[in-house]
Amino acid sequence: MNIIKKSSYEHVLQDVETPNLYKDIFPYSEIPKVTFNQIQVPMDLPKNIWITDTTFRDGQQSMPPYSAEQIIRIFDYLHELDNNSGIIKQTEFFLYTEKDREAASVCMERGYKFPEVTSWIRANKQDFKLVKDMGIKETGMLMSCSDYHIFKKLGKTRQQAMDMYLEIVEEALSNGIRPRCHLEDITRADFYGFVVPFVNKLMKLSKESGIPIKIRVCDTLGLGVSYAGASLPRSVQGLIHGLKVNCGVPSEMIEWHGHNDFNAVVTNSTTAWLYGASAINTSLLGIGERTGNCPLESMIFEYGQLKGITKNMNLHVITEIAQYFKNEIKYDIPPRTPFVGRQFNVTRAGIHADGILKDEEIYNIFDTDKILGRPVVVAVNQYSGLAGIAAWIDTYYRLKGEEKIDKKDPRIEVIKEWVDQQYVDGRTTIIGNNELELLVEKLMPEIIEKNNTRAS
Repeated sequence: MNIIKKSSYEHVLQDVETPNLYKDIFPYSEIPKVTFNQIQVPMDLPKNIWITDTTFRDGQQSMPPYSAEQIIRIFDYLHELDNNSGIIKQTEFFLYTEKDREAASVCMERGYKFPEVTSWIRANKQDFKLVKDMGIKETGMLMSCSDYHIFKKLGKTRQQAMDMYLEIVEEALSNGIRPRCHLEDITRADFYGFVVPFVNKLMKLSKESGIPIKIRVCDTLGLGVSYAGASLPRSVQGLIHGLKVNCGVPSEMIEWHGHNDFNAVVTNSTTAWLYGASAINTSLLGIGERTGNCPLESMIFEYGQLKGITKNMNLHVITEIAQYFKNEIKYDIPPRTPFVGRQFNVTRAGIHADGILKDEEIYNIFDTDKILGRPVVVAVNQYSGLAGIAAWIDTYYRLKGEEKIDKKDPRIEVIKEWVDQQYVDGRTTIIGNNELELLVEKLMPEIIEKNNTRAS
């Protein structure tokens, strides 16, 4: 059956005199509200989905600036992680300082297909000159679309803002540069009164020029929600579906950019994929403005769960990146951060340790040693018991099969008595690996010998 999908209603710009601030949803003196219209839109996961990166733009503006050398090394890490899979398709750079331009130039000279070097600018001709001078093929352009920004920040009307944005897009097109329009604060914007008529004009320019124009859907304050039947402007499903149906934006031209202010950045990003966006914008470790952006490493695992594969990505590089940020950049990763925190696969509970002792699949999310180079770890404290101590030895020394130590081994009891006495004497911290190593070396020298043999 031939089904032609087209909105019969042509949306025109509503150039209102006073801003629509949705004060019923965003009262400011209260927590924002979620409203529902009960409209259900169809799930529409694109055949091809991918990740883009903003570590050197949104990530960099939220912490002390990276040196040029650090930017280049992190760029190399992104390339090594992607491993020519094309899952990490692009990364964006600031161009405002000599340091950033130098780093971008070196990264472009690397000649990597993935990630492609792109840039970010404000929507003006002075900034655009930087893009032209660098020879960058695609640039993001800041295009604030809520009345909070148009009226209060820019001091313009909707028509004036639209005209300003269209002028710089036409400048990019005339120079053969792909525009990526960053619709800032879309989750507080008048979707049908401004966003749809504006994007329709962008799609018309794209058709006329033959140059694709990307739409980045920017949830600037993390206000997007993924609840079924939620209303615009907060509905992630509604925004993505609306751009596809009302504006004819193809999936491969839609990119979601979220923030984590309400602890929903990963869920919202995955929802954007599920309802028709091909690209999700992320940053390494989720570093970004305020509560941060969507963590790149988290979306790799979302990709793997949705697609069933991660192609030929080298996921061990995730662990290397985390170590680089800790050791070189001195960035303190919260210890329980999924996939990268030092304790993300550490268990302390005795009953969990007993399960790991029997089979680590019982309490480990996947083979973290094989996939991330992070073996499951059992920490020892006053609640560990015999099973916890035995599990620590097995995991710490990577003992497999018949090599494993049974919790009934009398030497485990000796170690437990020592641990218990530590807490009787007033200790409040966990037992350090170095302390346990000394006890194992004394009581179980054969384990140390086996490890030395393996290492050599």
